[in-house]
Amino acid sequence: MVRGIYTGASGMISQLDNLNTIANNLANTNTTSYKRETTLFKSFPEMLARRINDNGIVTFPLGSYDKAPIIGKFGTGVEVNEVQTIFEQGSLKQTENPFDLALEGEGFFVVETPEGLKLTRNGSFKISNDNYLVTKEGFKVLGENGYIRVKIGNFKVDKQGNILIDPQHDPSILDEFVSTDRSDIKDQEIVDRIMIVNVEFPRYLKKEGHSYYTTTELSGEMKIVEGQTRPKVHQGFLEMSNVNPVIEMVKMISAERTYEANSKTIQTQDLLLGRTVNEVGKGLSA
Repeated sequence: MVRGIYTGASGMISQLDNLNTIANNLANTNTTSYKRETTLFKSFPEMLARRINDNGIVTFPLGSYDKAPIIGKFGTGVEVNEVQTIFEQGSLKQTENPFDLALEGEGFFVVETPEGLKLTRNGSFKISNDNYLVTKEGFKVLGENGYIRVKIGNFKVDKQGNILIDPQHDPSILDEFVSTDRSDIKDQEIVDRIMIVNVEFPRYLKKEGHSYYTTTELSGEMKIVEGQTRPKVHQGFLEMSNVNPVIEMVKMISAERTYEANSKTIQTQDLLLGRTVNEVGKGLSA
């Protein structure tokens, strides 16, 4: 019976972690590019229930055979195996801000932080005082040629992530990219391409907060996405959270009911244990 108490307690602890995950999803319903999480469980090893006082062996003159005294299996509890991030595409919201970028497809922007390179789907960028494209925290966004330097009113990004500028609008911005005379420059000049990367196993990326991720040994190293698999870049849009509040509320109700069922299991086991000690034990002593 004590085993039943431990089993119920493990179920309550697991559902408490599940409720915390669901609550975090609901709290980030309106967070730009937030990816919902789901709790994965695993059971403790199952045990075989056998009949007592029965070895299950039937003998006859020519030998013997097993009568299979096993009557079934019973579980011994559950635990949280993993909190997995679900990288489903979120809906795109138009902002008309030229520095807002959204990815449609699998991939991440790359930003440089004091702790190293980090990945993000949050394309809510701005321009720094020295004309570099940065995140809200001031981290520089990387292009394939390095930092991205732009000017207000002269910054366009196509679906492939190419950064276009109009040299006639602001010729000085090309100084660090080209060293040629302006006579043969087109109306729109490609100065760089936004670095978009992916890893082999995104589910193993480590969440760092503020919609940042870092690679791990299990996720694999970041690689620039090319070809048909490269996501489209939408300028003037932001990717919203992929959390569905209705689904999360249903999950929360289910988790609360499971938590309550495990609580009642412990109460029942405690009652049976009390009766065993007080009533059965009293009868044996008499």
